[in-house]
Amino acid sequence: MKKVREYVKVILAIALVYVVFYVTGIGCPIKFITGISCMGCGMTRAYVSLFRGDFHSAFAFHPLFFLPALWVVIYLFKAKIPKKIYKVLIFLTLFLFFAVYLFRLFDISDTIVVVEPKSGLVYKILYGIYSFIRHK
Repeated sequence: MKKVREYVKVILAIALVYVVFYVTGIGCPIKFITGISCMGCGMTRAYVSLFRGDFHSAFAFHPLFFLPALWVVIYLFKAKIPKKIYKVLIFLTLFLFFAVYLFRLFDISDTIVVVEPKSGLVYKILYGIYSFIRHK
């Protein structure tokens, strides 16, 4: 029971961080820093849509939105799952996320997964330093 409480605390802490990112407009910290969407891009918006009862929008934001919740359950019962099956599940999940990411990355109609390095914090900082040095 103590282990379950620790898991719940970790999950709540992660959820709190994501709520702070969502409320402040940062959204995905990877996209905020780099300007490039990560494989989980749209996941937070998918869960917000799901909590509003909008399953269609949740799926549109990220078609694999249900997997993290499923993985919480899988992880809790990890001891009862054969190691080989557990490894296959990990590989399959990573493969699915990578495949969906690539599909969305090259789908020009997808506005959720983007590559915009100039909008990232790293680019803005480096460009600011470059501009400061150049105009000195």
